[in-house]
Amino acid sequence: MLPAQTRWRKSSYSNGGGNCVEVAAGGECTGVRDTKDRAGGVLIVPARQWGIFIAAAKSGRYHR
Repeated sequence: MLPAQTRWRKSSYSNGGGNCVEVAAGGECTGVRDTKDRAGGVLIVPARQWGIFIAAAKSGRYHR
């Protein structure tokens, strides 16, 4: 669970159109939510797995 005072952030690459997600670090977990529906729920991912996903994305592993 994320603390109530969690600080959410979105990518600096976002163009302000609202078509993005926000991410929040919460110790042992990371939260991900839709900026268009912030009250719609949060995907909670173990922080270690989130780090692995981000590293793979940065390396181009998911590019087609």
